[in-house]
Amino acid sequence: MHMQKDERSLGDLFRDFASELSQLVRQEVRLAKTEVTQSAKSVGRDVGFMAAGGFIAYGGLLAIIAGFVALLSLALPLWLAAIIVGIAVALIGYALLHEGMAKLQKTNIAPTETIETLKEDSTWAHNQIQ
Repeated sequence: MHMQKDERSLGDLFRDFASELSQLVRQEVRLAKTEVTQSAKSVGRDVGFMAAGGFIAYGGLLAIIAGFVALLSLALPLWLAAIIVGIAVALIGYALLHEGMAKLQKTNIAPTETIETLKEDSTWAHNQIQ
């Protein structure tokens, strides 16, 4: 059995290495684009559901608010009942808005998988050079 010796020059080895590294970087960029796109689609879909739910709930909330104003107007002047209910609704709205914004800020859309593989690729490339 005769084994063929790999007689590639140092230049050929570096050229192959550069080509493989370039291909690896292109694959990582594609992966990052895919990850970011999937995250954005998910967030977009969730925001759409929130908007639709909020719009529908808004109609019901207006009816409930009108009911509270009417109920309070039995004991207070109508204008005072409307102000009291308006302030209460505004405070509840502010609390919900604040909570939603806090949760949205915690949403991570960074391509974590790509970042991890880039670290691995960097280690691999470093080991190939040595």
